[in-house]
Amino acid sequence: MAIFNLGSVNIDHFYMLPHFPEPGETLSASGHKLGLGGKGMNQSVAAAKAGAEVFHIGAIGQADTWVRKRIEGYGVNCKYLREVSEATGHAVIYVDPEGENMIVLDPGANVKQDIEFVVEAIDQAKASDTLLLQNETNLQPQAATFALVKGMRVIYSAAPFSIKAVKDLIPDVSMLVMNAVEASQLCSEMGVSLDQIPAPQVMVTLGSKGAMWRSNETGEVIEVTSPKVTPVDTTAAGDTYIGYVAAGLDLGMPIKAAMEWAVQAAALKVTRAGTADAIPSANEVKSFRAA
Repeated sequence: MAIFNLGSVNIDHFYMLPHFPEPGETLSASGHKLGLGGKGMNQSVAAAKAGAEVFHIGAIGQADTWVRKRIEGYGVNCKYLREVSEATGHAVIYVDPEGENMIVLDPGANVKQDIEFVVEAIDQAKASDTLLLQNETNLQPQAATFALVKGMRVIYSAAPFSIKAVKDLIPDVSMLVMNAVEASQLCSEMGVSLDQIPAPQVMVTLGSKGAMWRSNETGEVIEVTSPKVTPVDTTAAGDTYIGYVAAGLDLGMPIKAAMEWAVQAAALKVTRAGTADAIPSANEVKSFRAA
């Protein structure tokens, strides 16, 4: 089995701040560093570090060949990562002393996906494989439809939140994943409760409280709690969780076991500054669980 991920790739600029700026306020950063991120790539890296075979489908700028090498170094297969004339997407990330963050995105090459290329990549997958999707690229609905026709599991992260994007994708989604804020927004926009969302499975991440999964086919609900840690940087915690859940399911774990594994990985991630570089490996999560 394998995971195919139509996902974003961003060059991340991190600024460590004494507090988040108010309108019109100028702040001096206490530190700056460069990394790689994007919800898509973070999820690919998390799944690969968890031990799954991962193929990332996406686009980067022609001048950023180092980006491909870095991603491959994380264990992600980049044969479906195109190089295009547009610049690689980038993010400006503010991090406060409590580890909370504010993020501004420029999508760049992420929204220049080519339909023939994407379909050809997904066509290499098997029915037992998984497709991951988020809202930081174009062509998600087409990819979801094609993957579902092939019989694949389609896991969709409704972030950054867009009600239009959710409505476009939800008919072809196996599992809809949101954080608590996104879930509240979706239920308000659609005028429904979680159990009425027209998706077979719904997962809600709850930050330091853990996560909840619900089957809207059977009514089964599973909740898992997160270990208590002192956060350094919460960036990519949700992506780490989703990548580990996807990897767990791909490796044959029951949903509860995959969720319990994933909350451990996400908790360990928030003790580290950074995005993809800071996502823990399966061995690190195992040691963390045993500690």
